[in-house]
Amino acid sequence: MELSTQPLQLRPPVAADLPELFTLHADPTVWQHLPTSVHTAPVQKAAKLEAWIADWERDGLGTWIVRSAADGALLGHAGCTVRQGCFWNLGYRFSPAAQGRGYATEVSLLAVEAARKRRPELPIVAYLLEHNVASARVAEKVGLRLRHRAPDAGNSDPAAVRLVYADRELSDPELTATLR
Repeated sequence: MELSTQPLQLRPPVAADLPELFTLHADPTVWQHLPTSVHTAPVQKAAKLEAWIADWERDGLGTWIVRSAADGALLGHAGCTVRQGCFWNLGYRFSPAAQGRGYATEVSLLAVEAARKRRPELPIVAYLLEHNVASARVAEKVGLRLRHRAPDAGNSDPAAVRLVYADRELSDPELTATLR
């Protein structure tokens, strides 16, 4: 499912995206809110890219590669993916040069709409760290509301707090699934 907006081109990922995606994920400024996730080897991104491709094949929706409509430059990625068979995970990550321009909100609105059409019975969830205020703003702009706040289990920072935003109240099993 390819889409275009005035400034953006969105399309499902392909294997040829790996070098640019690795460069994006190896940039520490992209991971300011979770520095332990900086990619240090292309194999890390390759596994994730394969999973994204599989998401599209299985669910007909997943993470879009987001490029500039003007010059085709990689800006980032965003979309909704089914997690653990019980919720749509809304995720977005953009290069520092593309941040603050509303792209995450624009693509997330499209992703939420597509997810609701594809499997409306599944809640749409965005989970993030509390200090990632920009990400929380995107979640709120697309209609998600804070449903859970607690220490981030397994985080190397004992002060880290995990927020779970969703488009509806979550059942106990759904909430448990988002925290895995």
